[in-house]
Amino acid sequence: VQLQASGGGLVQPGGSLRLSCDASKLSLDHYGIGWFRQAPGKEREGISYRGDRDTKIYYAESVKGRFTVSRDAAKNIVYLQMNRLKPDDTAAYYCAAAPLVAGVTLEPNMYLFWGVGTQVTVSS
Repeated sequence: VQLQASGGGLVQPGGSLRLSCDASKLSLDHYGIGWFRQAPGKEREGISYRGDRDTKIYYAESVKGRFTVSRDAAKNIVYLQMNRLKPDDTAAYYCAAAPLVAGVTLEPNMYLFWGVGTQVTVSS
């Protein structure tokens, strides 16, 4: 397994969670990390991308202003801080790696490695 997402759980609406994507088996100097989610009965949604520089960050409209992606280069971990969570955020969350040459993208076909998902449930 090249990637491992963790940090999911059950949280009340308005709460926060921080997801981690352990990319220690890859070089973040060569790969960007995308975060995706999929709720039951819905299509997979790309929500955030983090490249090798702060200028290479993207958020989907559905999470912009609430989610923040960051990375710890020393640990090769990419984080997704999720604030003001809503029931609609309930989904399995996945991280994936795409070559940096692919650019800032959330096109799933550009991603070569996918991690095991972590479940996020937002409910009172």
